[in-house]
Amino acid sequence: MRLFSPIYARAMQWARHRRAPAYLGALSFAESSFFPVPPDVMLAPMCLARPDRAWHFALLTTLTSVAGGLLGYAIGYFAFEAISPWLQTTKYWASYQTAVQWFNDYGFWAVFIAGFSPIPYKVFTIAAGALSMALLPFALASIIGRGARFFLVAGLMKWGGARMEATLQRYVDRIGWALVVLIIVGLWLMQM
Repeated sequence: MRLFSPIYARAMQWARHRRAPAYLGALSFAESSFFPVPPDVMLAPMCLARPDRAWHFALLTTLTSVAGGLLGYAIGYFAFEAISPWLQTTKYWASYQTAVQWFNDYGFWAVFIAGFSPIPYKVFTIAAGALSMALLPFALASIIGRGARFFLVAGLMKWGGARMEATLQRYVDRIGWALVVLIIVGLWLMQM
């Protein structure tokens, strides 16, 4: 069943859109402070569609993500008391508590790890502000962590280029269904 091929084709078409860089910047900014979708979902196809612009897209994603992280820091610093009751009702509360513990244990490295890994970076930006982490180390850890992540994604897509795009296009339905099965198995295992 070819369910994922049309979605992939549409994503690649959007990745070539003339306004795609602006959308990527907006998504990167929003994800760092309040939005749940990571910018990698736009960055990867854009780098595949335009390998000659991969480094530009990685830099754009890094800078707008760090700017969004500074907004998250400001939210935590100036408005944590106001958002705390809401945050406690979301799935992010446990992540926030983990972030607080990581800040106590690792400081700068907690922001770096959150910036590079798939851990919700927004939780760490808000926690950094709420805990009054020094702004310069926060910004440096964010630039290094986010930059390493996004330049790695861009580099892999640039390296793969047209070959990777053709391979993905050929196997996207198999990959998509395999991911669906893995998610179902993962959810089933979590229920046990």
